[in-house]
Amino acid sequence: MNIDSIIFDLDGTLWDSTEAVLKSWRAVCENNKDVKSPITKEMLQSVMGLQIHDIGIKFFPYLDEANQAKILELCCEEERKLLLKEGGTLYKDLESILHTLSKSYPLFIVSNCQCGYIETFLEYHKLGKYFKDIECAGNTSLVKGENIKIIIKKNNLEHPVYVGDTQGDCDAAKLANIPFVFASYGFGEVDRYDYIIEEISDIVKLF
Repeated sequence: MNIDSIIFDLDGTLWDSTEAVLKSWRAVCENNKDVKSPITKEMLQSVMGLQIHDIGIKFFPYLDEANQAKILELCCEEERKLLLKEGGTLYKDLESILHTLSKSYPLFIVSNCQCGYIETFLEYHKLGKYFKDIECAGNTSLVKGENIKIIIKKNNLEHPVYVGDTQGDCDAAKLANIPFVFASYGFGEVDRYDYIIEEISDIVKLF
């Protein structure tokens, strides 16, 4: 493949933070009388890759936008605290894979997450040295495809690929007009892809 850089999604692609996120969100929701039903693991996995306001609409459709935002802000705050203490589950041999890839390609992360989430991943697992730049919806309020474009323009990338695990990732790569690598081990399914990896280590063989 003629590529000059690799842009990664985060959840379901580089790590699985479901357990810590579930624990923190449940704690917030159980202490909030406005929340009608508990958050489940299946619920969380179903919204991986969505922007935070879209998660609020799916989880709390009976609340107005202001109250959705208030609860989500508390959830994200608790989530960050817990992830800084416990981290998430990295996919097998992730650091050695990033080390290998970073020798040949600049690496980036673009996620639909809130501000500080990618930084928490990098800080706890000490992986910041492998990535040249990051961007997220929490910083820009833009859709993922537009944030990929920002990374491409900012870093003068000519032939990047995007690696992700959901239809939203697939659509984002299409919007940015770059090849999509489907991480089939993640949380979602897609209707098309340019390349597929069945585990994170496959990316080294691909590139």
